[in-house]
Amino acid sequence: MSKRNQKLVTPAILRQAVIGSFTKLNPVYMMKNPVMFVVEIGFFITFVLSFFPGLFGDVGSGTNLRAYNMIVCAVLFVTVLFANFAESVAEGRGKAQAASLKKTQKDTQARLLLEDGTEKTVLSSELKKGNVVMVKAGEIIPGDGEVIEGIASVDESAITGESAPVVRESGGDFCSVTGGTTIVSDWLKIRITSDPGSSFLDRMIALVEGASRKKTPNEIALNTLLVSLTIIFLIVIVTLYPIGLYSGVQLQTSTLIALCVCLIPTTIGGLLSAIGIAGMDRVTRFNVIAMSGKAVEACGDVDTMILDKTGTITYGNRLAADFFPVGGASRSELIRCAALTSLHDDTPEGKSTLELARHLGDTSQDAAGAAYIEFTAQTRMSGVDLPNGTKVRKGAAEAIEQYVKSMGGTIPADLHEQVDKISSLGGTPLTVCENNRILGVIYLKDTVKPGMVERFERLRAIGIKTIMCTGDNPLTAATIAKEAGVDGFIAECKPEDKIDVIKKEQAEGKIVAMTGDGTNDAPALAQANVGLAMNSGTTAAKEAANMVDLDSDPTKILEVVEIGKQLLITRGSLTTFSIANDIAKYFAIIPAMFMMAIPQLSVLNIMHLATPYSAILSALIFNAIIIPCLIPLAMKGVKYRPMSSGRLLARNMLIYGLGGVITPFVGIKIIDTLIAPMLTAIGVVGF
Repeated sequence: MSKRNQKLVTPAILRQAVIGSFTKLNPVYMMKNPVMFVVEIGFFITFVLSFFPGLFGDVGSGTNLRAYNMIVCAVLFVTVLFANFAESVAEGRGKAQAASLKKTQKDTQARLLLEDGTEKTVLSSELKKGNVVMVKAGEIIPGDGEVIEGIASVDESAITGESAPVVRESGGDFCSVTGGTTIVSDWLKIRITSDPGSSFLDRMIALVEGASRKKTPNEIALNTLLVSLTIIFLIVIVTLYPIGLYSGVQLQTSTLIALCVCLIPTTIGGLLSAIGIAGMDRVTRFNVIAMSGKAVEACGDVDTMILDKTGTITYGNRLAADFFPVGGASRSELIRCAALTSLHDDTPEGKSTLELARHLGDTSQDAAGAAYIEFTAQTRMSGVDLPNGTKVRKGAAEAIEQYVKSMGGTIPADLHEQVDKISSLGGTPLTVCENNRILGVIYLKDTVKPGMVERFERLRAIGIKTIMCTGDNPLTAATIAKEAGVDGFIAECKPEDKIDVIKKEQAEGKIVAMTGDGTNDAPALAQANVGLAMNSGTTAAKEAANMVDLDSDPTKILEVVEIGKQLLITRGSLTTFSIANDIAKYFAIIPAMFMMAIPQLSVLNIMHLATPYSAILSALIFNAIIIPCLIPLAMKGVKYRPMSSGRLLARNMLIYGLGGVITPFVGIKIIDTLIAPMLTAIGVVGF
């Protein structure tokens, strides 16, 4: 699934698309696309008329009616084939991706760990959810799971296309592993989190193949509009026959069918499925798996983005940079207590604190019988209870202050000065206390990623509001928010705060997107309209989200939103182009049908087409060949430019509305010039 393989159509995809064009001619399948089904019915009727021209009482004065019917039949057949070809090309790209993914699905042997600690070799297909396996260097991870022990480098190129190994370890946000990837070094003990056939890889294959793709609400709505227009034009065509008789013109059945096919929205009808499939394909080639087309569409409608500061806006590697004692405590005392609280702290902050303490000469070791307290989003602190009754904690300044006060302690006069100093630098202060005495502050340093200011300006230009969520205190949060250029922020944010802000925005009718990777993010990911989970994150987060980023890059939500907008813009632009086409076809066909009986209609014959038959066939041929001409645009998408909705609408109306009117005039005139002599040669003349 490399992002580098961007070729539109390979020879293999082309062969499969040609075959698919014919297999999809089955009327049962064609009924799923009502517009093209009407064209196919027209093909069957004209096919019969090619052998029995007078079946419906048609007469053609001075013309070869059989030849005319055969030409109309052939053009209609090609029109249906081109529509099927567009859909097959889009599906073929997804199936090519699925084929490459299936190669990674190997029924490998796994080391199943039994309850008594012994190993049993089984096939990976026999593993059940909850089983624990041991995987060593050089071995393939047999199934999706979470690391419960060990640390190792894992080659995930089979899934992400990136050759550089990534580190996976127990605890934290990098504990999730995917079946089919390979351990490069060391070993991991993994708890399997999926049953056979329902792994992440299985779901990816089903999605990119299109097997589980359902029409999105926007597609259903547009399809309803197209069906309505088709019914209206069918009614118009039926009434034209008696009007023609009244005017002294007997319209052939083939002519009425040709008029119907030209006027109904066949262009967008033939490309609609391809646009939807291609939209999911573009997201997938960006190494993001969308669980549904609805998720991709929702990206295009996003009004508000909820972004975690750590890892998304900043690099996220908040590393301990210094220790600042307060209240008369010694620096060595602060370092010792900070190290004690970090001995079993698997977070990047805890590991860097211990590493810095060791670098500064600390030699603190585990104490027998010590109880280690893990950090939680609710308590916002971690620590250790020593056997002698001493309680050491580190955490957010406010949380530690409350803890110390609850134990009868006092707040040092210089604490807030140190906390504000670190916060004003954009750093994160962690306060350390021993029992009811605050010892000082750890300075955690983080950096805003380059280019974020420009990205947020681009989002603001298209009307998307950005809100940064962080566990930092308000001063730190305000500093980072100002530096990054976000529209708002939530300081000292807890998981429930994210849900509250999402619900608040949704209550105002806004579409909300957010990213997350931890179990505590799962409820908010499920609540958001667009939830993008990191592949490196926990199983709970991935199951709650409707999109998963294989590269585990939180900033990718910005690009995914643009892909969603591009999908909606492409569909809207081609719909506009398709409907605008009808204007030129009207000027080609209507004068041709009635000009002999009503000479005044000659003023509408602005293209001065050769004969009535050549005019009708030129419009019908143009109607067919425009579909394959637009396949590259449907697949690649209309180029997206960040601008306001009003400007975007005006621009696309100018290009695809006006272009949809002008292009058929030129195309139909050229086709008429080419086919008029041929029609004369085979006797298709007059009316």
